[in-house]
Amino acid sequence: MIRFLLAAFAMMATIASAEAQALAPDVLTQPVDGSVASWIIRTFGLLTVLSVAPGILIMVTSFPRFVIAFAILRAGMGLQTTPANLILISLALFMTFYVMTPTFDRAWEGGIQPLLNNQIDEAQAFDRVSDPFRDFMLSNTRDKDLNLFVDLAAERGQPVETGQKIDMRVLVPAFMISEIRRGFEIGFLVVLPFLVIDLVVATITMSMGMMMLPPTAISLPFKVLFFVLIDGWNLLVGSLVRSFI
Repeated sequence: MIRFLLAAFAMMATIASAEAQALAPDVLTQPVDGSVASWIIRTFGLLTVLSVAPGILIMVTSFPRFVIAFAILRAGMGLQTTPANLILISLALFMTFYVMTPTFDRAWEGGIQPLLNNQIDEAQAFDRVSDPFRDFMLSNTRDKDLNLFVDLAAERGQPVETGQKIDMRVLVPAFMISEIRRGFEIGFLVVLPFLVIDLVVATITMSMGMMMLPPTAISLPFKVLFFVLIDGWNLLVGSLVRSFI
């Protein structure tokens, strides 16, 4: 877990600007170049980056696909608060740790550990830490989504490559919309059997003249029983993990 936290912190640094990585140790206590205004702006920028870094880190991992699929599953079963949000988010986080472990290990061994041992400088560590995440996002991003942001960047005259690598400003949003799309695709397949159960129960209750009884009140136990009998959590989590390249 300590290794993961250190690798996660390193990934936060990769999303931050290169200038933030080159900050001196006394940036929070000493003005830069004798300018108090420059020191205030720089410190404010660093604190802003640190405040949004956890959200940025989540968006470049497998977390969105997991949490979207789990949320759609709960809605499809008709359960409003069960499992609780805390349980679903915790499960999504731990499944994210499981899927992202090879990526975090590569970032640790290639960038963080050499940096801690003073074998490389900050600029080299930046590239070595970001490369595993870039490879993961590229392998799980649709070509159509990536081409969309490449074309949009070209229309605005923005660079899309840094050396031989695709710029993170292009890759991250393409990866995010790809993950959201796949999450909805999986959610649709998960909800479909529950929809069939709702339709069958609604047809039966209508044919029996039970107009005032909500069909969902009757179908809910059957949906829960169906999900338990097919070992739904095992199937869903296994399918989600196998969906990542």
